[in-house]
Amino acid sequence: MENKRNITGKELIEMGFKSGKWFPEALEYINTNNLSKPEIRTYLEQFRSKPEIPLFRNPIGYKINIKAENELEEANVNSVINSMEVLMKTPTIVNGALMPDACPTGPSGTIPVGGIVVAKNAIHPGMHSADICCSVMLTDFGKTNPKEVLDAAHRITHFGPGGRDRDSQFRLPADLLVEIEANPFLNNQKCISAARSHLGTQGDGNHFLFVGTSKNTGNTMLVTHHGSRGFGANLYRRGMHIAEQFRKEISPQTLKQNAWIPFETDEGKAYWEALQIIRKWTKINHEVLHDATLEKLKVKKENRFWNEHNFVFKEGDLFYHAKGATPLDPKFMPDITGPRLIPLNMSEPVLIVEGKTTENNLGFAPHGAGRNISRTQHRKNKTGTVLEIFKEETKGLDIRFFSEEIDITELPSAYKNAENVRNQMEEFGLGKVIDEVLPYGCIMAGDWKKNAPWKKGNRNK
Repeated sequence: MENKRNITGKELIEMGFKSGKWFPEALEYINTNNLSKPEIRTYLEQFRSKPEIPLFRNPIGYKINIKAENELEEANVNSVINSMEVLMKTPTIVNGALMPDACPTGPSGTIPVGGIVVAKNAIHPGMHSADICCSVMLTDFGKTNPKEVLDAAHRITHFGPGGRDRDSQFRLPADLLVEIEANPFLNNQKCISAARSHLGTQGDGNHFLFVGTSKNTGNTMLVTHHGSRGFGANLYRRGMHIAEQFRKEISPQTLKQNAWIPFETDEGKAYWEALQIIRKWTKINHEVLHDATLEKLKVKKENRFWNEHNFVFKEGDLFYHAKGATPLDPKFMPDITGPRLIPLNMSEPVLIVEGKTTENNLGFAPHGAGRNISRTQHRKNKTGTVLEIFKEETKGLDIRFFSEEIDITELPSAYKNAENVRNQMEEFGLGKVIDEVLPYGCIMAGDWKKNAPWKKGNRNK
């Protein structure tokens, strides 16, 4: 009997099938078994792509918990709403909300800071961004002198790019390493190296180490703000790559930044597990700094609590993507340790809040004060020398920059009016303030690029 000629991938495409990773296996099966044309069609039905999922014609409704108090804020609010109008046409979305600290963070259709987007059976990596699990932790140091706490913490913490050198690294818990190595998204040398060397580091930008005193008790409180560093950023990049593969196949009309990983797939379940591991690591990333400061001062903690405000939270088949929004509802926090923390700016108190879920807030509160203008525009708007601006805006506070270079884009004037944010929290039912950590001082990365190691090296040549 004469052998049939081999079927090629081009012929499968002509039969209406999209090229995919299943092509080689299918071609081998077809040609090995000399399938007839009817048999080929029957066999290939299992690989036929489902119809592409289009965008919604109209945006899904969402809650707006923000209003403009002046002309500058009006431009910001309009920009945020315009972006949400595009975003809410993404076909996985069922609900959403904006917080009073909302501000745009990318091209139209990108989730704004201060945005919450609820998707069904889908995880959108772009909606938690590279700074996965950005979070805040508070430790109560009792009646310890605030300056002593800030001085001790300054000697322990680490801001700026990269990780710690081998001599100053904290030990990565062995059981967490086992979980990392068991997850396909995290088990690579780049991720594991970052998990080790970035432990006990705070990054740059708006991340800080803040010391103040409780309005209620007078006790000294240490508050840190940072995320998962390079460890989380590596997961984000891999997640965006996988989401893009799904986007091309199932919903090419969806914007790239809103691509998603279907939760019911193997990739979706593994990505969700990876997010939980990142969450564990980030909590430890705070704890090692707080514990080392307690140990240095020979002080026992009186209380501690923390919460993330940049994460994905799951309830049944719904995934709440909070891009800069503080969870109020206990269902979002499996290890709830107390009330929630909302920092505003270095000259304002860190708010300690609690609250109930409403139709308006979807179980969330703001995460801070947000910005009305970009860092670049803020620099352009300021007059006077950097030192003059710094002294004026930080009067009476012990404000330090780890790089020893002032970053004026992190001074109070770079942020929204804190009083307006607090007023809108009350107006829209976004959490009740039960205590405040009144500012003594804080440490931030500062303008580390000015004296970056490679620039110092170039100047020395």
